[in-house]
Amino acid sequence: MLLAIDRSKPFNPAEFLGQGFSIWRGPADGGGMEGEGEQDSRSLALQEVDFSKVLLETCFEGEETWITGEEKLRRLKASGHIRLDARIGQALYEEEGQRTLRWLHDTHGIRYVDFMGTILRSPDGDRDVLFLYRGDDGGWDRDYYYLECGWRAHDFSAALASTP
Repeated sequence: MLLAIDRSKPFNPAEFLGQGFSIWRGPADGGGMEGEGEQDSRSLALQEVDFSKVLLETCFEGEETWITGEEKLRRLKASGHIRLDARIGQALYEEEGQRTLRWLHDTHGIRYVDFMGTILRSPDGDRDVLFLYRGDDGGWDRDYYYLECGWRAHDFSAALASTP
């Protein structure tokens, strides 16, 4: 399942999620408004993604049943995987017929996938990430989730192995 990513138009959180959203800038313990945007530059370079090769990570260790989003992000970074960015999530959501999302559900039972390659700043100043979820009607929708909250075993993050 190959998905083309149009990089001519960068991800605009305010247009996709609502007024006041932006890309987090600077350190996690800052205000999110100054410094470099927190995105995985390796993901931003991707022009297409083969979803048959995408890793769906929970980052759980041992008997864990939940972790915070910040811990999940830390573990994903430490893994060296390419964390797929929000523009890829937008491309999935806007794909005609949401074919790739439907394939992820039909093939792997996926009902939720987040994109830790772009850290968002909410209008309230919180650190969030974009996620897509499958509704009861079979269609997919978008939302965002606070990184300080607890994340469960069915909360998959989309990533790619860093080596070919």
